[in-house]
Amino acid sequence: MTQEIEIEFKNLLEKEEYHRLLQNISFPSQGKLQINHYFETEEFSLKEQGCAIRIREKHGKYTLTLKEPHPDGLLETHDSLTEQEALSWINGTIIPKSNTSKQLLEKNIQPEKLIYCGSLSTLRRELSYKDVLLVLDYSTYNNKEDFELEIEANTKASGLQMFNQLLEEHNIIQRITPNKIERFFHSLEN
Repeated sequence: MTQEIEIEFKNLLEKEEYHRLLQNISFPSQGKLQINHYFETEEFSLKEQGCAIRIREKHGKYTLTLKEPHPDGLLETHDSLTEQEALSWINGTIIPKSNTSKQLLEKNIQPEKLIYCGSLSTLRRELSYKDVLLVLDYSTYNNKEDFELEIEANTKASGLQMFNQLLEEHNIIQRITPNKIERFFHSLEN
C-alpha cells in the first residue's frame, strides 16, 4: 500500500511577508501549478473523523490522497488515477481505488458517498534547505487568495527548529494555520 507520514509545519503569511521570503530565500523564480479537488460526504463523515480526501492534479498526473490523523503528523494513503478516472470523480462518478477505499471502509465511509465540493489552485515554489523542504504557496479558491509557508521534515524536532528559526529570522508572526482543505471548506460557509 502506498502510504507515508507527513510531518509539516505551516504558517499563513501576509502578502508582504510572502514577497519578502521570495526575495530573501533562493526559491525558484517560477512556481509550479497544482490543483486540489476536494470531496466529502453529505454528512461530513471525513471531517468528523479528522480526515480529508482530495485529487491533486500536478504536472499532468492525478493522485488521490486520503489524509488521516497520526501521532507524528498525518498518515497519507495514495492511489494513482488516470485523467479519465479523475474527471469521473469530479463529475460525480466515484471509481473506488484499492488503497484509499480500504482505509475509507475501515472508517465506515462508503467511497460512493463522496461528492465533489470544488477546487483550490496553488502556485507552489519548493526548495531543499538544510535537511527540510521549504514550500512557499500562493493559493486561490472561491474568490479568495492566501499565502503560506510550509516546512516538510523527516522529524518533528528538525522541522520545528527550522520553522521557528525562519519565522524569527524573517520577522514573521506565528499564526494558527488551518490546512488548505479546512480553509477551502470554511470559504464555502462565508
